[in-house]
Amino acid sequence: MNKKPTIVFVSAVCPAQHSLLCQHLNETGLANSWYLTTPGHAQKYADTYRNLLGFQPDGNIVAAQSYYYTDKLERSARIGRGVLKAIQEFEKKQPIDLIVAHSLWGAPHFLYGETNAAIVSYIEFPSYKAHGWDAAYPPDLAQRMGDRNMEMLHFHQVLNSDLTIVPSQHARSLFPDSLKPHIAVQFEGFDIQPQPRPADRVDTRFTVGFAARDLSSAKGLETFVRLVDKLVQDGDGQAMRFVAIGDPQASTYGYEQQWVERLRNPAIKSFLDYLFSIYPRAAKAIELYGKLPYEEFSAMLGSIDVFLYPLRWGVANWGLMEILARGGCIIGANWGFVPELIEHDVNGMLAPDSDEAWLAAIRQLQADPTRRARYSAAARRTGEAFHISKIAPRYMQLFELALAKRQVQAMATRRIG
Repeated sequence: MNKKPTIVFVSAVCPAQHSLLCQHLNETGLANSWYLTTPGHAQKYADTYRNLLGFQPDGNIVAAQSYYYTDKLERSARIGRGVLKAIQEFEKKQPIDLIVAHSLWGAPHFLYGETNAAIVSYIEFPSYKAHGWDAAYPPDLAQRMGDRNMEMLHFHQVLNSDLTIVPSQHARSLFPDSLKPHIAVQFEGFDIQPQPRPADRVDTRFTVGFAARDLSSAKGLETFVRLVDKLVQDGDGQAMRFVAIGDPQASTYGYEQQWVERLRNPAIKSFLDYLFSIYPRAAKAIELYGKLPYEEFSAMLGSIDVFLYPLRWGVANWGLMEILARGGCIIGANWGFVPELIEHDVNGMLAPDSDEAWLAAIRQLQADPTRRARYSAAARRTGEAFHISKIAPRYMQLFELALAKRQVQAMATRRIG
């Protein structure tokens, strides 16, 4: 790349997957980067990030749209219309080399054919159907139909973007084989500062934790609750402390909340309530901390001896990287994207879909603080490997690939013309 490229990142959400990358590219001089988001976010984070610009969606993107079955498509159209207008205004002042757009919160489908910039679409996952509709908490027909429309939007973007980036190999595996040649894998970069474990813990019991933005089926909440219930039943509960951090009311990657609502039980308002009604011993034993302010969350991670990460669905997760980078000792599921970040018996443990295996792993680590310390040190090294300073050059290589593809396409078009 002979000149410093001008790159515009697009997402109605800020901070988001690429806000730190945008900032890093500017600070290091790798690119002239701009972050296009909604006016409210642009104003709120003006002192946090450089080069924030606002785009005005064509209508309300927070409320339900006019037709349930195309809700995400309609919201994406409102976003896309606003993004197109903002990009056209930007291009009146200077050309754009590359646009990196979030597939839903910065939907680029109205940009195709309307800009000379190369377009990279970031897609977290193609659809909930691709994850696997959970037979235990199944979506109803309306939800299944809406999910297919989401998948349609994503497949269209893969076909029309100069490149699509997904966060994990597992995410790429969920797409049809015919689309995979258009898709590259790159997990985000981070700047997570490790914190020392507190030397003066008030409660010195062996602490088993579960931490996720959403206390959901996708993150494996029922496995955590069920394991705690068994540990208490087996008598381990007296020597152990159990902690859950996360919001039981947060939006999830599945349909368990709708399933709970269909129970029509006023005593059960969340999936967590439902699980506690089945596992009353766990309900009494687990300390709930909800969604904590970031500083409190970071501090609490250091007081947990072993984290359980029994993921069921998902293609990447900031929360897992937070735990690793801060030196957390993790037992994770040996499926999905987790093995891409955790190497068994190196920076954590991987366990199969067996309660007995998870219980055995917990007890092994409880009895072996040296092993926990070894995992913790290796986990911090994993966090260092994903520091933004090391990940940004990989993104730039992918951006160069997208630019090269756009240049080849432009040359071919001129020859045909």
